[in-house]
Order: sequence, then structure tokens, then C-alpha cells
Amino acid sequence: MAGAGSIGRRHLSNLKKLGLTQLAACDPHPERLEYVAAEFGAKCFPTLELGLKEFKPEVVLICTPPVNHVAQALQTLRAGAHLFIEKPLSDRIDDVEELRSEAAKRGTIVQVGYNLRFHPPIEKLKQLVDAAAVGKILWAQIESGSYLPDWRPWQDYRKSYTARRELGGGILLDGSHEIDYATWLFGRPAEIICMAGHVSQLEVNVEDCATILLRFTDGTRADVHLDFIQRSYSRNCTLVGPEGKLHWDLKTNAVQIARAGADVETVTFDCEVNGMYVAELGHFLECVETGSRPRFGLEDAILTLRIALAARQSAEERRWVTLA
Repeated sequence: MAGAGSIGRRHLSNLKKLGLTQLAACDPHPERLEYVAAEFGAKCFPTLELGLKEFKPEVVLICTPPVNHVAQALQTLRAGAHLFIEKPLSDRIDDVEELRSEAAKRGTIVQVGYNLRFHPPIEKLKQLVDAAAVGKILWAQIESGSYLPDWRPWQDYRKSYTARRELGGGILLDGSHEIDYATWLFGRPAEIICMAGHVSQLEVNVEDCATILLRFTDGTRADVHLDFIQRSYSRNCTLVGPEGKLHWDLKTNAVQIARAGADVETVTFDCEVNGMYVAELGHFLECVETGSRPRFGLEDAILTLRIALAARQSAEERRWVTLA
């Protein structure tokens, strides 16, 4: 485990739930290493270099700030380990090609942590969209809003990577789960326009609010709203087709299917938030065990990164951007 912050600790806990007992963590902060050693029995190293050399892991999870992801991923691949990278893949696109080439050359399993793809209600939405349950989706509205100081209440939010551009922060990158599942549902967008900026009183040097308009190649339109300034948590989506609409809300774990002239059908799921994190790691470890390709891999994460960066470019230049 490279990085023993909040997401690193979640993954260590879930790896134990999945039956792994030989765990190690690398982090430059001694207090984090003390915690994971006591809590999870992990062997601890101050650097990834030392951990790779002495622990010789079969798999490595990269859970550091996005600015470090690609360099650490390349280091891990060259040490012969399979790779799970937390989202976003990076904060820039220019070094991703080397990562893609290295992974392909070595035949390494690479998965990126877009856990909403493993959330049962989102999986249900995917099934309904693919089955044209309300016809082809014409328009979608997707939202994720929360309050950054509440994300990691034990930490000064101003020191988090999310709040700092130089560490790869900003809501467009750190909140890119919604961008990612939009591409899972609808494919690759053709054009993007975005309004984004720092609109709150939070002490950050990144965009804290963004609204992205996506035009997909088949004509579907979507608007995706992301922010970390809402004082009450909100995560939901509405998908509209010619025969009705689909709606999901994380608070209820329910998917509603509203067809014209019919009663609303509600599908409720008995699942809790951590389940999707366990599921994504279980899938990754199964791929390592069997040598099969992940359901969602490096190419999906590269597309999501391209869209997030194109949205940022659009906001800065105030124009439509065609996705390269």
C-alpha cells in the first residue's frame, strides 16, 4: 500500500476482510504508519522504494496524491507487481502513455479505483440503460455535492490534496466518479463545455464547483454537477428517455423506473457504502489470481482523465472542447 491516509486505511481494512494477512504500507508520515501497524498488523516503510525492495509485493495499491500516481505506478510495474491505482489516474495526461505502454509490455493487471461501477444501484442503471428500459436515454442529470471539511474531519482540509492544485486536487479530478460512470452508461463524449471555479469561502486554490455539459457521439446529452461546498451530502442522477425516466439516489439505495402511463417501479438495494470498495478489490484480486482482464481498466481511467482535464480547459478558456 503506497499511502496510509483515509482511503489507504479503508483498503487495508477491506484487504483483511478479503482474507489477506501479509500487508505492508509505505508513507512518509510516521504517525500514519504507527496507526496501520497497530490496527492492521501491516509492515511499514517510509518510502515506496524501500517497501518494494524489502517486502517484494505481488500487488500494490497506489493511494497517494494524484500528482504522484503515474511515477509510483511505473516504479511498481518495473518491480513486477500488479497495480491498483486510486482515482484519478493522474492530474495530467502527458505521462500516461508511458504507463499504458509499460503495463501492456509486462501484461500486468491494472485497475483504477472508480468504485461506483461496483455499486449495485449503478450496476442496475447500467442494465436498464443497455436494455432500453425507457428507450434510448436522451438526457441525463448527474449530481454529487458535499462539503470538503467533512470529508476527512480529523485533517485540516486546507492541507488535503483535494484542496491543492499542486497535488492534483480540485473537484473535477477528485470528484471524477460521476464523469466515469457517465462514460460507462453512455460511452465516449464528443464535445464538452464546463463552467467551473472557486466560488466558496473555503481556503483552496482549486475549482470547488463545476457543471459539465457532455454531448455523446450517439446524441445523448448529460449535465454533470460536482462540488465540495454543499453542507448536506447529495448524490443522485436522473436519466430521461422517450418512454419514461430512471432515477437513483445514494441516500435511499433505490432505483426508480417511471414509465409513461404506469406506476413508478422502485428497486431497493440492501447495500452499504463500503460494499462497493470491497467488491472492487475482490474483482482486482480475482483478476490477479486468474490472469483475466479487469472489467474496468486503464483505458477507462484514461478516458475519464481526458474528460476531466478537457472540462477544466473548457472552463478556463470559456469554450466547447472536442475530446481528442
